[in-house]
Amino acid sequence: MPCRRRSGTGRRPHVKRPSEKIQEMTTTAQQNHLVALFKAATVIPVLTIERIQDAVPLAQALVAGGIRTLEVTLRTSIAIEAARAIMAEVPEAVVGIGTILNPADFTRVEKLGVAFGISPGLTPDLLKAATDSSLPFAPGIATASELMLALSYGFDVAKFFPAEQAGGIKGLRSLGGPFPNVRFCPTGGVGEANAATWLAEPNVVAVGGSWLCPTAEIRAGNWAGITAICQRTLKALKGA
Repeated sequence: MPCRRRSGTGRRPHVKRPSEKIQEMTTTAQQNHLVALFKAATVIPVLTIERIQDAVPLAQALVAGGIRTLEVTLRTSIAIEAARAIMAEVPEAVVGIGTILNPADFTRVEKLGVAFGISPGLTPDLLKAATDSSLPFAPGIATASELMLALSYGFDVAKFFPAEQAGGIKGLRSLGGPFPNVRFCPTGGVGEANAATWLAEPNVVAVGGSWLCPTAEIRAGNWAGITAICQRTLKALKGA
């Protein structure tokens, strides 16, 4: 008796396993937490710490100026040690790690127990590591294609980087049309003079930058000067 051919491809529709549903819920919760954290911060200083002895006094200066949420970048060999010192000695600070480039970096950061992670860009391997983790994470994007990749892994909070070089305010607005539900933290070219303009955009939850802690001031140990910059910035943003 001849066998009947099945119509269509013969493939069963994909039914999400319970573990997949749980992972989606977990990622959504992490993204919501990140939005709340970024909104509360408004401005996130990007810290490149060259000397371990600068870590704690720098964090104390920023906190004294009203800036509590800090991004310690993995651009130096002592970054992890610096973040650990800040977490231990400046409990008022909310410490995150930036410049996460690969899954190995992500694993190191996750073990540290920081509040969030940020990358300057994205790869499928990095996004997979982030979805398998409970660490709130914002991947870096500069184009619509990169943002679509981030969204395919469940990430709808992104670092827009490098913000000015990637089209500035006009570039951000062009992404807002096809992706109205994505929230951004622009970094790169954002400073005291234009932070308020970026924050006025409806899809921006915070801005990041290094203007709050200039390298020259860190190297000179001018902690009072850094506190003053923070206070002046927050006062200007409140006025705006």
